Amino acid sequence: MPPRSLAEWLTRLEQLHPKEIDMGLARVSSVARRLEVLRPAPLVFTVTGTNGKGSTCAVLASLLHQAGKRTGVYTSPHLLRYNERISVAGQLATDDQLCKAFEAVDQARGDVSLTYFEFGTLAALWLFKDAELDAVVLEVGLGGRLDAVNVVDASVAVVTSIGLDHQEYLGDTRELVGYEKAGILRRGRPVVCGERDLPESFIGEVKRLDATLLQQGSKFDWKESGSGHWQLQGIDHNGQPRTLNELPVVRLPRDNIAVAMQAFWAAGLNLSDTLSAQALRDAYVPGRLDWRVVSWLGQPRRVCLDVGHNPHAAAFLARSLTHRAATRHAIFGLLSDKDLSGVVEPLSGKFESWAVTPLPSPRSRCADELAEHLIARGERVELFESVAEALRDALDNTPATTEIVIFGSFFCVADAILWLSEHTEELTDGSRP
Repeated sequence: MPPRSLAEWLTRLEQLHPKEIDMGLARVSSVARRLEVLRPAPLVFTVTGTNGKGSTCAVLASLLHQAGKRTGVYTSPHLLRYNERISVAGQLATDDQLCKAFEAVDQARGDVSLTYFEFGTLAALWLFKDAELDAVVLEVGLGGRLDAVNVVDASVAVVTSIGLDHQEYLGDTRELVGYEKAGILRRGRPVVCGERDLPESFIGEVKRLDATLLQQGSKFDWKESGSGHWQLQGIDHNGQPRTLNELPVVRLPRDNIAVAMQAFWAAGLNLSDTLSAQALRDAYVPGRLDWRVVSWLGQPRRVCLDVGHNPHAAAFLARSLTHRAATRHAIFGLLSDKDLSGVVEPLSGKFESWAVTPLPSPRSRCADELAEHLIARGERVELFESVAEALRDALDNTPATTEIVIFGSFFCVADAILWLSEHTEELTDGSRP
């Protein structure tokens, strides 16, 4: 008997395949053909990159919504609920919708073994095709060339950045990683790149496929324009210049916003300056440079949640903190397969003190190892048993003016969000909805 609830389905999906990650497209392609989901919508944006994928997808979704396009968005991983991975026409997929999609995939796959991610990707494509959407935004899970999302041909390929992460799968040089990410390119179609320093391997694939390269710093970019405003410049699908002036304060990184705006234009889409600015202002991703103000013991406390877990993301967080005149306390947890030294180095000296904690995952790096590494760098460190314990202690024992920054892993941020929702009241803050 097939599972009846979403929880039962997800438990089953975790047990179907002998490997959590099994790179390759043969299995997932065969099932996608049976489901007839290889073209889930007329317009497809496929987004890869070492960092910035989620933010770029969120901005694209906001722009498409303002343009009146019924849009599906597939991202991963989720913070709190699996449903966060799939939205259809602006609404998160319901438990019933997901169960129906999983059943369709299960029937179509026959004896083909699928990983958890492959199964979920096919379910998302099935829901998108069933909803008769105008556009879909697909976030690559790992790499590009051999990722399950790549069974679909991108109308516009988007590459946010190229750095080192998941080296056991993607390689230990930027040349190798660049080749893997270039796997989402399609012959003769546009590719929008936020990476300013493209590896030769990537450029070689652009030339081989005769793709139209739109690179940040060359074809599009953003700059400050004074009085708290900023400006974005790019080109449309006919190669004509486009400019957005006097853009407002936004909640996501401007580099990623610029990439998404250029991808939107490259697809032949257009919005008025007013609606474009509104879309950029509305775009928001929980857990990514996510500043919140909460009430604790009657006082407002400023908290930042950031899922950055590799050196590139840590460097971006460090640059963001540099612009803020405040004392800060870090709450930090990291998985064992991540580059501890690379994550810590750009953030050294940014915090008055650090709290380190294990994460609720068998892949968690132990807190003792985190503490030892930080102490060797001259940081003040205290160990805790959980993110919740570290967060309560920080709120109780740091001055009300001290900002608390929780980062290092999706697990770390998810635990913090759950605890904050149960024990604090969120106050109005102009930087969030």
